[in-house]
Amino acid sequence: MTDRFQVVPAAYVMFRRTVDGAEQVLLQLRQGTGYMDDHWAMAAAGHVEAGESVFEAACREAQEELAVKIDPADLTPLTAMHRTGRTGDPIDERVDFFLQCRTWTGEPHLVEPDKAADLRWFPLDDLPDPVVPHELFVLDRIRTGGIDPVVSFGFTGPTLPSAKGSGPTVR
Repeated sequence: MTDRFQVVPAAYVMFRRTVDGAEQVLLQLRQGTGYMDDHWAMAAAGHVEAGESVFEAACREAQEELAVKIDPADLTPLTAMHRTGRTGDPIDERVDFFLQCRTWTGEPHLVEPDKAADLRWFPLDDLPDPVVPHELFVLDRIRTGGIDPVVSFGFTGPTLPSAKGSGPTVR
């Protein structure tokens, strides 16, 4: 019998607010992590720990990375993404859970300056460049009207039609 295939789960929190009628998202500039350094990314994200729900992971990551407290009831699921970087490494397969948060306690600020160089609010329709590609995939679909509950990223094969008309769900 071979070892069972496993994926790595992660929680992403899309902090979102409306200022003067414009939608904004909070992004951090990655540095010193060895993964997508010098790319903008969701302000709080990280692996789900053993025995932890994705909602608990999202709240923990927000506290660890931004020093803000989130009530799990204030997290709205956006999409689950099955993705690959196509390296062939077992750790390469991921399932990412993207959650939106519009309510939190505290003022977000960088707590881990060794992992992020900057933290800023950006208009959803004027994002910085570059953004981590799979995160940009989600942000673009949110900006243009919505995203399917489950999407794929990085796989080859046919493009799946979107039930909401948000475009392809496979890239």
